[in-house]
Amino acid sequence: MPNVSLSQQEIEQIKQLLAVPKAICILTHRNPDGDALGSSLALKYFLEKFNHTVKVILPSEYPLNFQFMKDIDDCMVFDLKHDECRNVIKKSDVIFCLDFNSLDRIDKLGLSVQESKAKKILIDHHLDPEPFADFIFSDTQASSTCELIHRFFYLLGEESKIDLATGDAIFTGLITDTGSFKYNTNPYTYKAAADLKERGIDDYDLQDRIFNSLNEKQLRLLGHSLANRMEIIHEYKTGIIALTKQDYFDYEIQRGDTEGIVNFLLMLKGIKLAAFIREQPTIVKLSLRSKGDISVQEIARTHFNGGGHKNASGGAAYAKLEDVIKRFKKVLPNYVDPVK
Repeated sequence: MPNVSLSQQEIEQIKQLLAVPKAICILTHRNPDGDALGSSLALKYFLEKFNHTVKVILPSEYPLNFQFMKDIDDCMVFDLKHDECRNVIKKSDVIFCLDFNSLDRIDKLGLSVQESKAKKILIDHHLDPEPFADFIFSDTQASSTCELIHRFFYLLGEESKIDLATGDAIFTGLITDTGSFKYNTNPYTYKAAADLKERGIDDYDLQDRIFNSLNEKQLRLLGHSLANRMEIIHEYKTGIIALTKQDYFDYEIQRGDTEGIVNFLLMLKGIKLAAFIREQPTIVKLSLRSKGDISVQEIARTHFNGGGHKNASGGAAYAKLEDVIKRFKKVLPNYVDPVK
């Protein structure tokens, strides 16, 4: 499915849908990142200004470096409260689906959404959104779902409702999904950032809160990853960091502790493709990043049951760590021209 913009008729229908207070549920993907959290909370703050009853449901827990975000503790976590979350979905009049393109990205919650009679609105920037929603606002060229949320508020003609808390949440997604505006940007990304700055958003403080909140364990894990678990394949301009189950035990790795490690590989001169591969109890997960025309989305989709964006994707495999690494190396020549 190509990018899908909201028609004027659909915008008017959404306005009518939201004209009177309703029970609204906001869902985002498993292992929520800054964009997932930012877009969900920004939409929550916005909708509450119209007296809607709004609940945000996360399939799993969020990284602790986002603890600073207003009302984040009010988000419900499906892994911790199965029945309560399903009940919220069942009672909702409207369901917003943010930052995911298919129902399997929200795991077991997907069935509840599928069975719900609520009106569903999908806002996302990933490739190939499934047509499960009544309204789809999809743009793969957008830097982030937060960027689309900013556009969404303007499309509704309600941009005056963007206060500091809403702006902070949107800017959080802009920062994190672009690596502090280093990739995935477009002209509107900067327009949105400028608009939020003019409204008083302190982007320096946000950057500090998001990126300068490592604890000692996380910094030592980063050092271990770079010193002991990094492999460079110069012929294919590729870097790999692979963590074992023992690493997870030794460093007591928890959700969010490995965030951003993959990006350090792309800091190396000449490296065009980065793979961060983690061995977990029952599965091996991959985070892939690239520069230029190398499509890690294609690698993830074709070989590792995943997907995402052209230059930032993820996947997984039920196999041994060493076998996953071998598989990744084997397919490299199909996507990266060797150095001559």
